[in-house]
Amino acid sequence: MRPRRRPRWLFAGRPGRRGLTGRLAHGFAGRRAGGDERLRRELAACLDRGSTDRARERAAALAAAYLQRSADDRLTFVRVIASDFGVKREVATEAARRVLRADTPESLAAAAHAARLELAAPWQALLEQFASLPEGAAFLVELRTDIRRFMVEEPALRLLEDDLRALLASQFDAGLLELRRITWDAPASLLERLARSEAVHAVAGWDDLKNRLDPDRRFFAFFHPRLRDEPLVFIQVALVRGLADSIAPLLDPEAPLADVSHANTAIFYSISNAQPGLAGISFGGFLIKDVVYELRRELPGLRTFATLSPMPGFRAWLAERKAAGDLHGEALVEAVARGRLPTDPDELERLRLPVLRLGARYLLQARRDGVRALDPVANFHLANGALVERLNWLANPSPAGVEASLGLMVNYLYRLDRIESNHEAYAREGAVAASSAVTRLAHEEHE
Repeated sequence: MRPRRRPRWLFAGRPGRRGLTGRLAHGFAGRRAGGDERLRRELAACLDRGSTDRARERAAALAAAYLQRSADDRLTFVRVIASDFGVKREVATEAARRVLRADTPESLAAAAHAARLELAAPWQALLEQFASLPEGAAFLVELRTDIRRFMVEEPALRLLEDDLRALLASQFDAGLLELRRITWDAPASLLERLARSEAVHAVAGWDDLKNRLDPDRRFFAFFHPRLRDEPLVFIQVALVRGLADSIAPLLDPEAPLADVSHANTAIFYSISNAQPGLAGISFGGFLIKDVVYELRRELPGLRTFATLSPMPGFRAWLAERKAAGDLHGEALVEAVARGRLPTDPDELERLRLPVLRLGARYLLQARRDGVRALDPVANFHLANGALVERLNWLANPSPAGVEASLGLMVNYLYRLDRIESNHEAYAREGAVAASSAVTRLAHEEHE
């Protein structure tokens, strides 16, 4: 049995944001902007080119005030930016007219150049003003977290969110990413943040967390100077022999500790984003490559680097096929409709091969836009140069695993000599690299 340790804090209450907002609000003189019109004036004053220092002071005060406000006040703040600091129709119209009136190559180039400058939404300069503050990156991450939540009800915020995502992508340059190994001796606040941010396999308690940080596991996170000690993305690794075909042994706190000197395989079983405000800004591919390098340096006996990954869209895809009348077999149709598997062992075994075949077709053939894999996890690993190595029946028989994918999981294999070629083929034409076993499953006829 794995040794247990007394917990150092409680899993209770709402996740705090002190790491991002506490330092920022503490350093700024917060004040509340009263009313939409006053808020518009305050925001406009942040763009005053005649008094740069004063404009930055106003931006700092607004940022601090924002962090202290309720969700409704924050929504008002975002609405004002989106409605009053976008591109004005008259500006766009006049810019277009000048382009159309240009009658020489030189005047066309000049008009086009001017139009590009004039058609940049004023909110871009406003966001850049916030970014220039000492803790501005942290504020913008918080702001984008809110905007993404507000967009569920207000899709008109999409353009503002797009520009903010682009700005954050330029701020969080990959060249400054720092890889750190996380251990049980890390600060309690960091461990709590990581536990709460785990998005693939929820941390069930102390034994679970301790298991993921034990000597036969590795837990790595990326950090960036713009967020100081706030993790951006993190990955969990099990050091084992051979490909893992079930998630339960990897998460079992009662499982015996393995001797890492005998391990030949590193299984990446969870990758999670710790910053919702940086969603869509990819750090995961860099993280996998850096972790592979670090593990090879530490443990030269490791020969295989693979994942044990969920298939979060598989049952939804099956449901669409069911609605179209493309699924056959009463047990399969019922399992897809109910999100539950039969309890009878014989019925369960009869489902195994049909589900594996459909899983292979889903990963190799289902497309989101004609090119990229429909499954988001598949798209992530294929874009990073992995290949679909093996499908695992009943690898996650938990209620959540069955509801999402009828319990199916997949091993993506990172063959170091093929990562670049796989990545290029997928990026260029959507070609999915797969083992011969998975390819055969995808082409077998349903019985």
